[in-house]
Amino acid sequence: MMGGFLRNLRAPVLSRFIGQRLRMLASKPNQKDLQVLRELIEAGKLRPLIGRTYPLGEVPEAMRALEAGKTRGKIVITV
Repeated sequence: MMGGFLRNLRAPVLSRFIGQRLRMLASKPNQKDLQVLRELIEAGKLRPLIGRTYPLGEVPEAMRALEAGKTRGKIVITV
C-alpha cells in the first residue's frame, strides 16, 4: 500500500548496520527537467541499464533476485 515510502523510512536506520549510507529521497519533477530528459532519450544518449530479462513465467525468480540485490540495473519481464 505504501510502496517505496516505507523503504525511505527504513533507509536511515539501515545505514547504521550496512556499509552504505542510505537516506530518504524526495523529488519534485519540473517541466524543464522533463524536457531535457526527453531530448536525451530521443537522441539515444540516455538508456536504462538492464540487468537481466526474465520471461513472464519466471517472475517469482525475478522478484527473489530483486529482493536479494543480485541484479545490477533494471529487471525486465518479457510477455
